[in-house]
Amino acid sequence: MTVPIPCLQIFEWWYFRKYGTSFIEQVSVSHLRPLLGGVESSTTTGLFSSVNGEAEPRPSVSECKVWRNPLNLFRGAEYSRYTWVTGKEPLTYYDMNLSAQDHQTFFTGDTQQLKPEDTVMQKAWRERNPQARIRAAYQAIEMNHECAAAYVLLAEEEATTITEAERLFKQALRSGKREQRVQDQITTGKDINLLVYIKRRLAMCARKLGRIKEAVKMMRDLMKEFPLLGMLNIHENLLEALLELQAYADVQAVLAKYDDISLPKSATICYTSALLKARAVSEKFSPEAASRRGLSTAEMNAVEAIHRAVEFNPHVPKYLLEMKSLILPPEHILKRGDSEAVAYAFFHLQHWKRAEGALNLLHCTWEGTFRIIPYPLEKGHLFYPYPGCTETADRELLPSFHEVSVYPKKELPFFILFTAGLCSFTAMLAMLTHQFPELMGVFAKAVSRSRTLSGGSPGNVEVKV
Repeated sequence: MTVPIPCLQIFEWWYFRKYGTSFIEQVSVSHLRPLLGGVESSTTTGLFSSVNGEAEPRPSVSECKVWRNPLNLFRGAEYSRYTWVTGKEPLTYYDMNLSAQDHQTFFTGDTQQLKPEDTVMQKAWRERNPQARIRAAYQAIEMNHECAAAYVLLAEEEATTITEAERLFKQALRSGKREQRVQDQITTGKDINLLVYIKRRLAMCARKLGRIKEAVKMMRDLMKEFPLLGMLNIHENLLEALLELQAYADVQAVLAKYDDISLPKSATICYTSALLKARAVSEKFSPEAASRRGLSTAEMNAVEAIHRAVEFNPHVPKYLLEMKSLILPPEHILKRGDSEAVAYAFFHLQHWKRAEGALNLLHCTWEGTFRIIPYPLEKGHLFYPYPGCTETADRELLPSFHEVSVYPKKELPFFILFTAGLCSFTAMLAMLTHQFPELMGVFAKAVSRSRTLSGGSPGNVEVKV
């Protein structure tokens, strides 16, 4: 059975739009190259050149693991309000399922002998229906009035205002401390995780209710009390609160501690560093003046910081410059992906607007990054090459009504466009010839006659006036 060429081209176009790669090219690379002896050497596969020129292992798919969004919103008080107003679900099932796994692991999964209320809460986190989760939380409270995890669930999902959520988190904190006094000490990782989570959410409640200095103090105390829990990225909550206070010296002090080469980066770290340097020069920055006299040292530092930030996450500028509409951030993010860009811009756009001229400087300079890294998937400049798995993961994390930002932008290969156009034109001519043979014969004779006349000598053409 022979597949018609136009059908093959339509399938090729559909496959490219859906999976971002050419079906013909994929078949050629995967199946024909091994038969022709074109398999790459295993010694070079998975290697790339780092900044200092040494060969290092290329980041695998594990680099595309998702992280808990340190600034994630409250489901009942914020996400649910969006659903009530728009009728759209801001969270995907995949995202909520990751949160359920987090809560189940952190709050109830660290002891060999679970209490009855812990068993109920384990099932509660796995429930897909919000009302079923809330009913299970009340059931756990009936078993034990001091079940802190149940109050956490109610604060996250049942509370419809931040004030109500704060009240329930305070109740959870009191219950957790009473449980701690009964045991005389925190004996399990579950207790530590629960305590840190409650205090952090209380600090976020204070921040949302305008008590920013109180929130900053709570975050600093939490970081001092649990210095080994840096993976929770509490410093990103602290940076956002300090920016709201416009305490830029304190922001710089936090960056000096966490913007270290040995520590993992984030969009918050890179773009906050760029904001501080841009703020120092952006008020008087003029592209015309800079092109005439050149960039000063401070301006060059600001531009380099912007290029560094854009290389780490190239999706952020379009949201900061409002070239792309924002949505509510997901509960989990993918570093260097569109989900991280949405989460960063959602909370930090106001801080960039507050620094006069900072967005103008970003607008004038951010695209220059791509001249430094013409092949971002193969070799980076200051960071590892950009991971190619971000698009797939971001589509799982972000709602379907959001157009996921893709980097580098994938264009249809020229040979696909050319072949598709040629085959479509040939198929159209064949169909017209079959349907209207006489008309197409006259058309062909007319074309042949016109070509003969145009190819003759000028002396053979009689011109009548």
